[in-house]
Amino acid sequence: MSPADEIKVGGLDAVPFDEQLIAHLANELFAEASGPPKAPPQTALPSTPQAAAIPSSTTSWSVPTAPLPASRLEFRPEVIPQLAPRAGQFDVASIRRDFPILQETAHGKPLVWLDNAATTQKPRAVIDRLRHFYEHENSNIHRAAHALAARSTDAYEAAREKVRRFLNASSSNEIVFVRGATEAINLVAKAWGGQNIRAGDEILLTWLEHHSNIVPWQQLAAEKGAVLRVAPIDDRGQVIQEEFERLLGPRTRIVALSHVSNALGTITPVRELVAAAHRHGARVLVDGAQAVSHLRVDVQDLDADFYVFSGHKVFGPTGIGALFGKAALLNATIPWQGGGNMIADVTFERTVYHAAPARFEAGTGNIADAVGLGAAVDYVQDIGIENITRHEGELLAHATELLSRIPGLRLIGTAREKAGVLSFVLDGFRSEDVGAALDRDGIAVRSGHHCAQPALRRYGLESTVRPSLALYNTHDEIDYLAASIRRLQSGSHGVSP
Repeated sequence: MSPADEIKVGGLDAVPFDEQLIAHLANELFAEASGPPKAPPQTALPSTPQAAAIPSSTTSWSVPTAPLPASRLEFRPEVIPQLAPRAGQFDVASIRRDFPILQETAHGKPLVWLDNAATTQKPRAVIDRLRHFYEHENSNIHRAAHALAARSTDAYEAAREKVRRFLNASSSNEIVFVRGATEAINLVAKAWGGQNIRAGDEILLTWLEHHSNIVPWQQLAAEKGAVLRVAPIDDRGQVIQEEFERLLGPRTRIVALSHVSNALGTITPVRELVAAAHRHGARVLVDGAQAVSHLRVDVQDLDADFYVFSGHKVFGPTGIGALFGKAALLNATIPWQGGGNMIADVTFERTVYHAAPARFEAGTGNIADAVGLGAAVDYVQDIGIENITRHEGELLAHATELLSRIPGLRLIGTAREKAGVLSFVLDGFRSEDVGAALDRDGIAVRSGHHCAQPALRRYGLESTVRPSLALYNTHDEIDYLAASIRRLQSGSHGVSP
């Protein structure tokens, strides 16, 4: 059996696309579109892969509470454009034409964008939607009684509703716009965590986490005197579920874990881990930054308490993302920032906050890019996330097999369920030199620690080369990547081991 045969991608087998399935998804989308619409000291993580307890210093803080009235915002849904279903099978050539930047060159070579885990490229639909907003709708929201304010508010709140459908949240009031997954995690750590974590409480992470899902919890633990625990992973990069459950206990207050590892591509068994945490009375935050462009996400099915993602990882603009939170949790949480737009009443004696989501959106938000995120969600749903999963699964299997044949190349992270990430090291070459050589061939990959140093150190590494896949990548690009690596080994790139 080849290495590619051992991998399941998103729980779906790599099978030919079913035209009936595509038609069914397109009809569902058409019907949906037509219907109603001072930092505390940090404690370093341990350098061994064993489950760990990290002690922290103790401080405390409190914020006076305020009544929680119902939101007074009005929402008038925008007319959602009817998206023309794509005919026939998944057509990667047609999809590539939607992305203007893929016509660019790098060092005189056609651009091969394999740095999707860092950021994805933007389709024309998103670029045009941003232009349309600034040309026809630009205004602040929720405040003025004039036409442009109404247009802007409608577009912004319609984008929120699109994200709600994308995640299958039960209400758009459970969707908070933020700058990205990092800000969303910090919001939960600072606001919910600041209110609910006490000395001696425990916070459970996994060894797979991005720094953005480590540092805010370290800071919270240091501030509150809580204990940070870390669930280990096995040699393939999979969370050891028995150890994860063993670390849960009566002092566990929150679990924070990745849906998909940005460094290894591992798809974690989120539903099972969430259920285990809930059996111990813990809340769960899921970092979905690397999941939403690859897999169907249903926060109600996962039963996540919080779910976060960044727009730029799902073909949307930078500087925008979303936090899903269960409504009762959001409305019981004191805001971490104060300002305009999030208050119902202010006197010099007290402030009354709006209900979620407005209570967490202080000041003028990133209105245009929220609208752009809505367009990106439309684009993904037009194609069909299951179709994307299958296409990327075929690419991942092909790439895994090709790269596994290259002498001296070692893939890091071989979980049975993976999304489109292929971290590797090459004997005799620094990761940075491999990345530079690939760049000379027009191939964009990421070389380094990927802001996931504990995950790589689990394998005794400080860096890897990380090609990462998206819906517009092709088998030919994978072949070209493998050929470029072999040229490097042969000395054709002028880089010596």
